[in-house]
Amino acid sequence: MTKYFDEAKRILAANDRGGYTVPTDRLYPFQWNWDSAFVAMGFATYDIDRAYRELERLAEGQWADGMIPHIIFHQPSDTYFPGPGVWRTNHTIPTSGITQPPVFGMALRAVHEAAEKAGTDNARARTIVLFEAALKWHRWWYAARDPDGTGLVALLHPWESGSDNSPAWDVALARVPTTTNTAVVRKDTGHVNADMRPRDEDYRRFIHLVDTYAACGWNPAKQWEKASFKVAEVQTSAILLKAGEDLEHLAGQLGLDAAAEELAAFNYRTRRALLAQWRPNLSRFVSSDLISGQDIEAPTQAGFLPLLALDLDTDLTQALAAEMRLWSDGMKVAFPTTKPFVESFEAKRYWRGPSWAIINWLLIDGLERNAQAKMAETLRSSTLDAIETEGFAEYFDPITGEGCGGLGFSWTAATYLWLAR
Repeated sequence: MTKYFDEAKRILAANDRGGYTVPTDRLYPFQWNWDSAFVAMGFATYDIDRAYRELERLAEGQWADGMIPHIIFHQPSDTYFPGPGVWRTNHTIPTSGITQPPVFGMALRAVHEAAEKAGTDNARARTIVLFEAALKWHRWWYAARDPDGTGLVALLHPWESGSDNSPAWDVALARVPTTTNTAVVRKDTGHVNADMRPRDEDYRRFIHLVDTYAACGWNPAKQWEKASFKVAEVQTSAILLKAGEDLEHLAGQLGLDAAAEELAAFNYRTRRALLAQWRPNLSRFVSSDLISGQDIEAPTQAGFLPLLALDLDTDLTQALAAEMRLWSDGMKVAFPTTKPFVESFEAKRYWRGPSWAIINWLLIDGLERNAQAKMAETLRSSTLDAIETEGFAEYFDPITGEGCGGLGFSWTAATYLWLAR
């Protein structure tokens, strides 16, 4: 196992660009939001200063209104589309104009606790600065993406989910026009087999949304009004809640009583809203299409992510675990991100079926939280076996186990360091 730890650390070092980590060379040459949060937790297992630095570099891209964008363009690169010229955000540090799941708060607690355990100098001061950035971001989520106070936060672009081309978006995304004011110049398919990437039609819709929001000057209220894609999403809301719980815990540790009270109110609201998204006939949770008013019943991993943030009744937890076992039956690598063999399932195409180490990490935490230790260990073993067999790939074909997408991938390396520690 030592050689895999060493290789994981080598990958993180190779992808280091000066205090921040790119997901992998050329395919993703910038700093990605939730990637860096997972990477920081990986660093926390052996280099606490570097773990803090990863989060600090990410926070450099935070907007005045609190949003932390999904991409920070610290240095120029011509190997990725869309770059800063397409986003047109006019930020001091070039960034994209949308966000990603707020794993940041989870990472901050993990880094702080590792620092406290190690007796790291200046840990409290560094944590407090990052805590303020995280709190400001959570306030943004509830103001900009839940203006009606429902407790579920909405996505205005599929990329904000991190699960870019998931079948969960098929119906809602079909309403988005394919017309764009921007020439769509794919770079990703020059690095990775096109059969593993989103289709051209998806990209035209993605860029249509970027054009729409750029025309709004990236003003959240105007974006909310103009959005042709608006989904109250359970995966992102669950991550927000878990991060909110971790920040609430940190606030208590740091003596920040007013912040702890504010976070507790946010968390209570989202906890109630997530529970209302349970559908017993499906044995999973569902997101909501806010434009049509309909449930999103596409069977994807998002339906299980509330395990991460909720303390569920035994009957409900057992139903979720049974459904997860059904999806995993016969798979070489659990956990598939789309239910196997339904019409929308594609074993090698990005978020339409492959197994992702970071999703497994979140599911393992959720299963352990809800007393499903056996299922959690099965998923952990499957994840580590896939990495040890196929290497640190971006994701894995659940049927064959083949490593797919980008190689030498940072968050897969971080996952290994965390799960095998």
